[in-house]
Amino acid sequence: MNHQEINRLVELAKLFLKLGVIGFGGPAAHIAMMEDEVVQRRGWLTRSHFLDLIGATNLIPGPNSTEMAIHVGYSYGGWLGLIIAGVCFILPAVSITAIFAWIYVEFGTLPEIAPLIYGIKPAVLAVIFGAVWRLGKKAVKSYKLLLIALGVAASLLLGLNEVIALLLGGILGMIWLRLSDRNQPPSETTAALLAAGVTASTALKATAATGATAATIPLWQIGWFFLKVGSVLFGSGYVLVAFLEGELVQKQGWLTQQQLLDAIAIGQFTPGPVLSTSTFIGYLLADWPGAIVATIAIFLPSFVFVAILNPLVPRLRESKWTSAFLDAVNISAVALMAVVTLSLASTTLIQPTGIDWLACAIAAIAAILTIRFPINAAWLVLGGALLGWVITIAN
Repeated sequence: MNHQEINRLVELAKLFLKLGVIGFGGPAAHIAMMEDEVVQRRGWLTRSHFLDLIGATNLIPGPNSTEMAIHVGYSYGGWLGLIIAGVCFILPAVSITAIFAWIYVEFGTLPEIAPLIYGIKPAVLAVIFGAVWRLGKKAVKSYKLLLIALGVAASLLLGLNEVIALLLGGILGMIWLRLSDRNQPPSETTAALLAAGVTASTALKATAATGATAATIPLWQIGWFFLKVGSVLFGSGYVLVAFLEGELVQKQGWLTQQQLLDAIAIGQFTPGPVLSTSTFIGYLLADWPGAIVATIAIFLPSFVFVAILNPLVPRLRESKWTSAFLDAVNISAVALMAVVTLSLASTTLIQPTGIDWLACAIAAIAAILTIRFPINAAWLVLGGALLGWVITIAN
């Protein structure tokens, strides 16, 4: 390994440890921060390739932002980069979550960090908006792609599943884009790729329906459950809640409803991937060994999926049909991010008592800064946390 390769791995470790520490706000926020760091600031990836990776990541199971970190690591640092970027992004979240789990078990309460979260949420909202703005300008290459984005956004707002919306946007968009240019059917390779993706997803979902029952909770059962979840989990953190509630509370009885709610709360207000909830649950079920097994099991499939998928993305660009498919999926992914932004805005800026004008002010200031000036997303998040703390204390 030469000096340049070592430097790349060190750069990846530093960047993704930082993103793991400041990565509040969920997958859309994490991806927005990655775009700012690896495309805007460092130029490790082109915006087009970054969009391709977003589109590809949305079509496989697992946590999107973690898989994007692994993709970036593989693209910039090879196999070792894949491992280092993924582990460094995950490590801060699971470490913080494990500490909270220990406090929860020992003292029966959760730390109070609401003042910081109050300011972080609108700042993160602005970071996501900035990424949607930049990626949208790159992805909208024609009026047809704009119409595809609007159609996907409308279907999502009407309640269509995210993965189905992205697949439909990709497949129908590919057909429309190609047939309008050239009247020829998709190649057998393209059809095989699409069929394989749908078949694999169906098989994995069928596997998730099976589960072991036992009076005790051995480590292999904990590992098997979280391995299944990591292999089939599509969509947002709310899908994770449904998995956990149905299996761990209703079916197995391993957790109480309150323990599950506390575990989800920890995953929501700690930085990094929300799947760090698995660390908390693993600790509740089997102490430190349970936390380690649950964490490794739920994240392991993401490393495998990305290792298989990443080398295929450039090849997909070489075919006119699969290139059109990627263009349509990319703009569909941007539409998904835009819908997520609207949803986050409604919950962050509008309270039961009315519009939260202080949160609106934080979001507006952060949005102007992220669009008009090259300010690192980390400073926006930290600034939002400080403002939230000051406002809460003042009130």
